[in-house]
Amino acid sequence: MSSSSISDGILKFATQYSIYTGCITFSFGIIGNTLNLLVFTQLKLFRTNRCAFYITIESIFNFIYQFFSISLTILTSIYGDDATGRSSIWCKLRYIVAQTCALTTFYMICFTAVDQFFSTNHRLNLRQMCTLRLGRYFAFVCICFTIIHSIALGSSYGIQPTFGCIISDHIWVQYSTYFFYPILFGFLPIVTASTFSMLAYRNVRHIVRRQLPIVRRKLDKQMTAMVLMRVIVFVCLATSYSVYRIYTTSFPISQSIPMAYAVGRLIQAIFLSISNINFAISFYLFIIFSSRFRRQVKLVLVKKCWERWKYWCCQINNRVEPDNNIEARNSQMESEENI
Repeated sequence: MSSSSISDGILKFATQYSIYTGCITFSFGIIGNTLNLLVFTQLKLFRTNRCAFYITIESIFNFIYQFFSISLTILTSIYGDDATGRSSIWCKLRYIVAQTCALTTFYMICFTAVDQFFSTNHRLNLRQMCTLRLGRYFAFVCICFTIIHSIALGSSYGIQPTFGCIISDHIWVQYSTYFFYPILFGFLPIVTASTFSMLAYRNVRHIVRRQLPIVRRKLDKQMTAMVLMRVIVFVCLATSYSVYRIYTTSFPISQSIPMAYAVGRLIQAIFLSISNINFAISFYLFIIFSSRFRRQVKLVLVKKCWERWKYWCCQINNRVEPDNNIEARNSQMESEENI
């Protein structure tokens, strides 16, 4: 068997792998992020919680990333690649959108870990330091920074005849190799999230000693456990992809070497599929490791969404429910949120 036929087979396998993993990740990601948004926006318990606010922002950008990812999967199924080597505008746009969503997600995870450390700290002044208004300000600044940074870095991408869509400016190559991927995209969010999630976990182990309402103690324990598991998975998935991006930025593979290019495409597909899990897995981690979150999901789906759907679409004989029944049902749901 000739090397050209082997390389063609590897490329075909990489294309099929990208299509199947892309569709699977997209399906789970859309469902998971939609349920995250429903739970964290519908329950009154989470509306004033800063950690829940950061998770909501993360889920929104994960949602955007999932639709962007499925567009790449569709292009791969049509052209056999992601089509970034066919259009200069698409070459730049792909990296701008992907980096904006990825950076925002990574730093929202950092913010949740930092916020849990402050909100569970035994010192009152540290607990009062972070407010929801301040959290919204930090989130806004972070999103603006990621958009501006991604536009600046994404504009440096261009189509090279033998390498495809890569960074064409030497200065931006050095920046990506020695700062963006190892520090801004890798070391900084990974170390920050890991450190503060462990400190928050240490704080919450001693939270029973503090004079706090039982609802607040339960919420702090729940959010800390959820954030800790999210950070653990985030670190595992983000580290490998950061190392891969550093290598490919420094040593791009030429298309003139068919075997090396085919193997590189396969490795790229594998690492990209691993990285995409980060944008789809948060809801499933929460529901697996938090029994309280499972009850809250059930409450939202059964007592809120289902009841509203029945009220809007299945009114029987146009009967209007008395106000006192509505108020009683709302108060019952609020009490169930605190369980």
